[in-house]
Amino acid sequence: MLAVQFDRFGGPEVLRTVELSAPVPGPGEVLLTVEAAGVNFADTHQVDGSYLGADALPYVPGSEVVGRTPDGRRVLARVSHGYAEQVTAKESAVLDIPEELGAAQALALMMQGLTAWHLLRSSARLQRGETVVVHSAAGGVGSLAVQLAREFGAGRVLAQVSAPAKERLVLDLGADAVISYPLAEKADVVLDAVGGDLFDRALDSLASYGRLVTYGNADRTGFTPVDPGRLGRLNASVVGFWLRPALAAPGAVSGPLKELFALVAEGRLKPVPGGSYPLADARRAHEDLLARRTTGKLILTP
Repeated sequence: MLAVQFDRFGGPEVLRTVELSAPVPGPGEVLLTVEAAGVNFADTHQVDGSYLGADALPYVPGSEVVGRTPDGRRVLARVSHGYAEQVTAKESAVLDIPEELGAAQALALMMQGLTAWHLLRSSARLQRGETVVVHSAAGGVGSLAVQLAREFGAGRVLAQVSAPAKERLVLDLGADAVISYPLAEKADVVLDAVGGDLFDRALDSLASYGRLVTYGNADRTGFTPVDPGRLGRLNASVVGFWLRPALAAPGAVSGPLKELFALVAEGRLKPVPGGSYPLADARRAHEDLLARRTTGKLILTP
């Protein structure tokens, strides 16, 4: 089968298409023929070595797919090594999905949808009427977080984007305004996956008892040390979030996914399809993602 692999750490240039033997499912697993594999920002951290040690190389990235089981079921699954024509998944990590649901929409609800849900519900513990700022609001997580913040009762939803061309999208998704710092108003919740200077400016913009939830470092400049005295003066908090350990908690996947799929079925949540790339063009997908040329959910199709 064809797969995308890297055998050294680096940027998108280390990704290459290779021929590998098809995986063999073990006990409690099922073999899936991949219809589409999701691309997440976390994949770029696997490629550059932020998430993996050298002993893991060579490595096939990818954590989610839409695929077919041998008996013809169309499913959404959490996996390892998803950038491939075939992949194995635990039966417990497979969810049947309808034929009419687009692969990009379904994949958007897995890692990115669960991230947005837990950022607002589990980490920020959003309260009705609060003001929420979403950084990278046109991206996969951000575009869902804008909509979910409104759905979960936010009073104001403010969006930060990396380019003027993305402003119309986030306003159409329900953001009240597109912002830049310093803010004209204080925020109760800020969702930040960028880090760097944006993190600092966001922290100073929190209202009393505000929460800045940090869940990434797209700026790749290193995390800013947080002085507890500064938090005391702000009367605010910084909350860290990482999806992988969060998913190990009981009910952390099935309940939120059920709610997300119900919202989509009711037309109250609209995942944003982004670019679709052939599997062999994974390098270009990563280049576009890192250059912030993309919106919504990116997928690879074998």
